[in-house]
Amino acid sequence: MMHPDKPREACGVFGAFVPGAEAARTVFFGLYALQHRGQESAGIAVSDGRTVHMYKAMGLVSQVFNEENLGPLQGHIGIGHNRYSTTGASRLVNAQPFLLESFIGPVAVAHNGNLVNTGSLRSSLLRKGVGLTTTCDSEVITQLIAGGDGDNWSDRIRSFMARAEGAYSLTVLTRDALYGVRDPRGFRPLCLGQLQDGWVIASESCALGTVGARFVREIEPGEIVRIDANGVLSTLGRESEENSLCIFEFIYFARPDSVMLGQLLHTVRYQLGAQLAREHPVEADVVIGVPDSAIAHAIGYAHESGIPYNEGLIKNRYIGRTFIQPDDRLRRAGIALKMNPLPDNLRGKRVVAVDDSIVRGNTTGRIVDLLRAAGAAEVHVRICSSPLRHPCFMGVDMATYDELIAHRLSVEEIRRHIHADTLAFLSVEGMVTATGRPKSRFCEACFTGCYPVDTEPQAEKTALEVIR
Repeated sequence: MMHPDKPREACGVFGAFVPGAEAARTVFFGLYALQHRGQESAGIAVSDGRTVHMYKAMGLVSQVFNEENLGPLQGHIGIGHNRYSTTGASRLVNAQPFLLESFIGPVAVAHNGNLVNTGSLRSSLLRKGVGLTTTCDSEVITQLIAGGDGDNWSDRIRSFMARAEGAYSLTVLTRDALYGVRDPRGFRPLCLGQLQDGWVIASESCALGTVGARFVREIEPGEIVRIDANGVLSTLGRESEENSLCIFEFIYFARPDSVMLGQLLHTVRYQLGAQLAREHPVEADVVIGVPDSAIAHAIGYAHESGIPYNEGLIKNRYIGRTFIQPDDRLRRAGIALKMNPLPDNLRGKRVVAVDDSIVRGNTTGRIVDLLRAAGAAEVHVRICSSPLRHPCFMGVDMATYDELIAHRLSVEEIRRHIHADTLAFLSVEGMVTATGRPKSRFCEACFTGCYPVDTEPQAEKTALEVIR
C-alpha cells in the first residue's frame, strides 16, 4: 500500500458533560466532525455516575457506531477518540479510549499527541510490575494517571504531567467528572464549549457547532479543566513553557472553519496563499488548488496575483474511506482514483497549481502529469509551506528523514522529480506572517529542525515503531 503524500494528524478527542442527556450521542456527532483527524479507529466511553461503559472498533465513526452499540452506552458524561496511529500499530488493541480501574475508581483517557519519553516511562511501569498490552504511549498515560500520586484525579493528572514530556491533549473520564488536559507547550489544540445544559471539550472548535455548543475559549497550555455537577473548574497542572502549537494545524490539519489562537483558519489559509503570491509570482493564465485542503490557499494566491482562479481538479471524496485496497493494476492508476482533471479549464493554459505541502513527492508528480495530460501548456507548482526536511515527534506522521524528499533533494531537484516547469515554497517567515501571530507561538521543527523539546528519547520510540 502506497504511503500518503501528506502529513497525517494523530487523533481527534472529544468530551461531553450533559446532565439529563445521552452523552454518547453528543460525543458521536463530535467525533463525526473531527473525522479528518483520524480514520483508523473510533471509540466512546461513558459514565452514568456509577459505572463506565465503552465501545471501540476499527473504522470510521459512521462504520463503528450504530443504534445497537450506542444504546448500551448510557450516561451523562462521555469521551471519544478518532485515531490515526503514530506510535503503536493500526490494530484494535491500540484503539482508544483506554479504560482502567484504579483504587479511587475507573478512569478512561483519550489522547492526541505523542510523548517523547515513552520508553523511559514504559520501563518504569514495567519495573513496578505494571502489565502493558499495547505499544501505544496513550496506554502509558492512562496507567500513569490511574496509578499517580494523590487521593483525587486532579492530583493524579498533575503527577502524570510532572513526568511526561512531549505533546498531549487529553479528555479524561472518571465516574463523576470530565477533564480536559493540555501539555505545557500546547503542541496540539484543545478547546472548551458550552451547551445550553452542559459543556464539551474538543480538539477543534468546528466540532462545537456540530453539537450545538458555543465556543468559550481554548484550553491553555499546562491547564487542567474539570467539569462536574458543580460546573467548570480550571487548575494549573504544570507551569506553561514556550508556546509550541503545531503550525501545520494552520496550514493543513485542522478544518478551515475552526478557530485557533483567535484566528479563523480559512482566513489564515487565504493569507498563506496571498503571501506565497508575493514571494513567488509567475506569469500564468489560471490558478487552481489541489482539492480539498489547498482551495483557500489557491484563492488567496489568485486574488493577490490577479490571475483568475478556477477549478482544475475534482476530488472523489470517498476514496480512501474504505478498507478495500486496490490491486496492483489499480494502485498503479494511483492519483486517478482520487481526482480527475477538468480539461476545458486547463487546455492550452499556463497553470499555477497550489498545494499545502510536499512530503514524499509521489502525489505531486502524478498531479503535474495529470494536468499536462489534460492539456495544460505549463504547470507551475506553488507550495503554501516551507520544504519539509525533518520528521515530527509530537504526534504527526511526517515520514522519516529518508522518506522526506526535501531532506534528500534541493528545490530544483524536486522540481525535476515532479516534472513541473517551476516550483517554489513559502518561506518560514512567510508562514508565520500569514498567521498574524508571533513566531514564538509555534513549533516549526519539521521545517527548521529546531525541536522545542529534547528528542533524544526518540531512539526508544524508533524501537517501538519497528512493530508497525
